[in-house]
Amino acid sequence: MNRNVFRVRFWGVRGSLPVSGAAFQKYGGNTICVEMRCGDHRLLFDAGSGLMPAGQVLKAEGVSDFNVFFTHCHYDHIIGLPYFPALFDPHASVALWSGHLAGRMSTRQMIGEFMRPPWFPVEPDICRARIGCVDFQSGDTLTPYPDVAIRTGSLNHPGGAIGYRVEWGGQAAAMITDTEHTAGILDPAVLDLIQDADLFIYDCTYTDDEMPRYVGYGHSTWQHAIRLAKAAGVKRIAFIHHSPLRTDAELDAIGEAAAREFPRAFAARDGQVIDL
Repeated sequence: MNRNVFRVRFWGVRGSLPVSGAAFQKYGGNTICVEMRCGDHRLLFDAGSGLMPAGQVLKAEGVSDFNVFFTHCHYDHIIGLPYFPALFDPHASVALWSGHLAGRMSTRQMIGEFMRPPWFPVEPDICRARIGCVDFQSGDTLTPYPDVAIRTGSLNHPGGAIGYRVEWGGQAAAMITDTEHTAGILDPAVLDLIQDADLFIYDCTYTDDEMPRYVGYGHSTWQHAIRLAKAAGVKRIAFIHHSPLRTDAELDAIGEAAAREFPRAFAARDGQVIDL
């Protein structure tokens, strides 16, 4: 791999629930997990079911140092964590970061709540990796490595969620998922995180026509992603958190409609790789 490349790889792009079947082959069915490679560094965002294949491939590539950042801890964003191979590797180092529950629950407590009986057969103490849990507050700038800066901000989602902007080598990618917009308003917190980003990854669970039926669910639309991107000078948009009901044909249609309004907008798919 070129060590000077900022590379984004999508391991899971589905929202709410993993899916499978003939209608979901192209875009995939794993829930959210996005890898960002900043040179030699590996950053993983969310621990949906896509984390398991990500972990298998990265282990085969010889990666042993990981940072996993949670947007929040709803099921679809954590379901893959107990199946992350690095957790059970005594030669691996894994840092787990969260800030959406700041003041209410630590990262370590969060992991311990869902990775234990009766919801999972064993507790985290079975893990053999060097595991560190890092708590932060929305608005903090995180530095998992000296040359990587990650800005954070609060998103509009039930129970809270965190948006991330990763800056490395003069380029930036923003991960904004599980946030709901208000009609006619561009969220200042989101605009701040995505300003002039090379890649803007956004929650597009619904369409504008569907949105009135889902007010309060905590999600947004591909049309709103384009409005935000145009206002912030974004270079490219990746739609993620696809509805579990959205078929390949429907996502193809969304991608085609979006490209007419914003040529570098696309519906992300499992396994897709983007170099910034």
